[in-house]
Amino acid sequence: MTLLPHIRRLIYSTSAVIPDVYQLTIRGANVILIVEEEITLIDTGLRGTSPQIIDFINQIGRSPREISLIISTHNHLDHVGGLAEMKRLTPAKTAIHRADIVDAETQPSLTEAIRTPPLELISSKVQSAISVKFSDFDIQLSGGEVLEPLGGLEVIHTPGHTPGSISLYSRHKKLVIVGDAIRNHGKILYLPPKMASTDIAQAAESIKKIARLDFDILCSGHGRPLIKDARKKVQALVDKIED
Repeated sequence: MTLLPHIRRLIYSTSAVIPDVYQLTIRGANVILIVEEEITLIDTGLRGTSPQIIDFINQIGRSPREISLIISTHNHLDHVGGLAEMKRLTPAKTAIHRADIVDAETQPSLTEAIRTPPLELISSKVQSAISVKFSDFDIQLSGGEVLEPLGGLEVIHTPGHTPGSISLYSRHKKLVIVGDAIRNHGKILYLPPKMASTDIAQAAESIKKIARLDFDILCSGHGRPLIKDARKKVQALVDKIED
């Protein structure tokens, strides 16, 4: 059976955001590849997305063994579900904000979490079933770090969707990657969904923090990149929040 074009795009599509920065949309969730001397992967999508990521890297003449860093914007399964697979396939170090890590025997590991039946994930605001442990990550971020990609990629703590949600800001490229701190639907911006967020008031404050940055381009966890009037649209969302 032939898939309709819009269904094919939902399953797998790619966008060149700026030179050497690509967004891959796989089953509705975005991952970002920064392709420099080494490759940085931001988010890993749902479990089972690694073949598409690897295929794209091969298509551009690079190797997954060149991925040196994987950054997770937050700990939800559509953003970390593919992490275990990518860890097996690459030598990459992995990073997440420390507030999205739980080191407790009562919490499942990332491997256990991705086996959780979907209906069980739609409970307790989705958080506890998908928390990840210290052992899943090599680097625990606090916010304020400046990482090497893009000549300096600043880690900005933007909590609210999850306690450890982060945005990644390239001042040099005027690019911000926000994960699910801002929801992009049809290039219209919204707060993250309340039922899947830990603190929606905190999420609103994080959006105000993002609006104060100097950027032209915005990539979010879902939806196409905003490459025109991105900061203006974020400010419009802030104005709506404050009304």
